Amino acid sequence: MKTLLLTGFEPFLEHPFNPAEYIVRQLDGKQIGSYHIAGKVLPVDYRRSAHELIGHYEELRPDAVVMLGLAAGRNRITPERIAINLNDGPNDNLGEEMTDVPIAGDGPAAYFSALPVRKFVNVLNERGFPAELSNTAGAYLCNNVMYSMLHHLDKAEHSIPAGFIHVPPSNELAVEDRRLSGWPKETLQKGIEILIEALDQKIAGDERTWKSYTTD
Repeated sequence: MKTLLLTGFEPFLEHPFNPAEYIVRQLDGKQIGSYHIAGKVLPVDYRRSAHELIGHYEELRPDAVVMLGLAAGRNRITPERIAINLNDGPNDNLGEEMTDVPIAGDGPAAYFSALPVRKFVNVLNERGFPAELSNTAGAYLCNNVMYSMLHHLDKAEHSIPAGFIHVPPSNELAVEDRRLSGWPKETLQKGIEILIEALDQKIAGDERTWKSYTTD
């Protein structure tokens, strides 16, 4: 059985509810395709979030890592294409603010996602879930954990699917803030389940293609 590490953040800033946390808690322990889901909620803390994420990775040694976060200003599910080596954002939940601080002094300027992000967008749109690629994960904690995870995998020479997906606000947040357009949290959860199924199918397809190639 394969393991997929699925992470999301706790509520942060002015948002009293985080649909990413909800999804992670709902899917923890579930089986999706050939993946057993290990869901972990991360703190909104510059000092701890990436450290805890990598700790979960080293403990579980999963076959894939999918990180989730809330993008309150978006109205679509947006797989992230790239993470940059920079912390530059508002206060975390402990009140710490970062400005122009590198995430890893020994790291490159950026990493591309190791998830099939184009396939993800296509699959969601085909299923009626609004989605588009994003070329910026920002410079807050979402970018922080995406970059940190990919940097850790790069240094360890571990090649597995890993990357970040932003989800739009849920109805709970739209009720609190009329500027936000909300989705039912159950619909967001279903969208992530579809993406995990798509990842599983792609990996299985790649393995079949490789086996066929090596035996012909």
